[in-house]
Amino acid sequence: MAESDEWSANATEAITISLVEPATGATKSIASFGPKFTYSIFGEDERVFGYKDLKINLRYLTYDMRPHAKISWSKQFQSVGETEAADVDAILKEHLPGVAFQSAREFEKYAKSQPDGFTPPGTFHSSFEGEDGTYEVRQGSLADPAIRQIITRVEILVPMFIEGGSYISRDLENTEDPWKITEDANRWTVFFLYRKHKSADAPQDPSYTFVGYSTVYKFFCYRPLTPPSADWDLPKEEFDLLEELPCRSRLSQFLILPPFQGKGIGARLYKTIFKHYLDSPQTMELTVEDPNEAFDDMRDLCDLSFLRSVPEFAGVKINTGISLPSPPSGSVPKNIVDQELLRTLRQKTKIVDRQFKRLIEMQTMSQLPASVQADFSEEKKPKPTKEDNHQYRLWKLFVKQRIYRQNADVLGQLDVIERSDKLNDALNSVELEYARLLEWHARWSQHDVPAQDATSKRKSTADAEQQGASKKIRVEEA
Repeated sequence: MAESDEWSANATEAITISLVEPATGATKSIASFGPKFTYSIFGEDERVFGYKDLKINLRYLTYDMRPHAKISWSKQFQSVGETEAADVDAILKEHLPGVAFQSAREFEKYAKSQPDGFTPPGTFHSSFEGEDGTYEVRQGSLADPAIRQIITRVEILVPMFIEGGSYISRDLENTEDPWKITEDANRWTVFFLYRKHKSADAPQDPSYTFVGYSTVYKFFCYRPLTPPSADWDLPKEEFDLLEELPCRSRLSQFLILPPFQGKGIGARLYKTIFKHYLDSPQTMELTVEDPNEAFDDMRDLCDLSFLRSVPEFAGVKINTGISLPSPPSGSVPKNIVDQELLRTLRQKTKIVDRQFKRLIEMQTMSQLPASVQADFSEEKKPKPTKEDNHQYRLWKLFVKQRIYRQNADVLGQLDVIERSDKLNDALNSVELEYARLLEWHARWSQHDVPAQDATSKRKSTADAEQQGASKKIRVEEA
């Protein structure tokens, strides 16, 4: 056992990821960082057997994310019977394209300079200004070879930084050709985020640095049948179902590389994507696939800011004119918050039902009197009035109703007293979560910049065409 531990390396600690930009004579590393998770690559224990001083260096060229993997160690375990060192090279080849395993000399030769007139893949969508340059959002389909090339190169980073993150550009269950383009590739829309800045080596052309990306999947939206308002004939011209039929758009992957995190850049990208689908007549609803806690927080802050910019949202309030029976009857009044207004708002804003309800609860909690509103302030609260307590009780009933419906199968099996205790525990947790988010939002909104501000106007058609789509991208067999 001791010998086994001696030859066992921590995979997460062994990996170093670097961003390398072109430089005259040699490459220049602008940032290095390690992964958070490696279990999807090296197994649940995140360890690699058979090496001492194992180092896995994964370098990425900043403008097109061409990778280069280098594996080194001081000693390798000599096989004893069926016990042998893990084949790290073979393991990585399941997750990285072949170009990552070319020689270091080939990588250095390729990395000497960014090609003249280079523009990232996809079409120009929008841009915004940051403290360290202009950030450019580009959009395209996974079916585009240039888009897919970038995705296959960077997608290994998804499970490294997003717990439970998975691939979209390949099918690992297809043992014959896992890199074959998937049949639903045209349903995936990819948003790339690049930092655009001047280069000392080539001041005439802007330099691009890959910052992150997000992917969105399109589901057909089946709606209840309604009688046609008029006679309708099938269109005689070509009809693209993916572009014409109503759909739900699901945000699947969302990754900002560690060197660019903590600057509000992820929120700017999310807002850009949200507005894109809000303006799309085809999209009925924008959903998010299994968000982690950090993304959930960012999403809550962005969505709450957006809703507060919608004029009708000002009408979302607790109806304090409702009377409650004493003692409590067990039934909840239907219109604690105007349900017709909520239906109209949700349809207009395209926010998925559960998220929308949480935001309504957050907003109505922010309207509670200070005497009854949960917060983290150490200041002494004023004594609540009868009206304050009434509004607070209505808010709690409003939230409990959503919690119960969401967990009806479990709560329905409990007796009345235990069910009440569980609901109160859940409500307390929700209050603390909302208090944290509202406090954070108050600070965050002071420094927030709209995604579509004066610096992010769409360029003219001529400018967009001049920047080019994917035709200037070098697409390789990897």
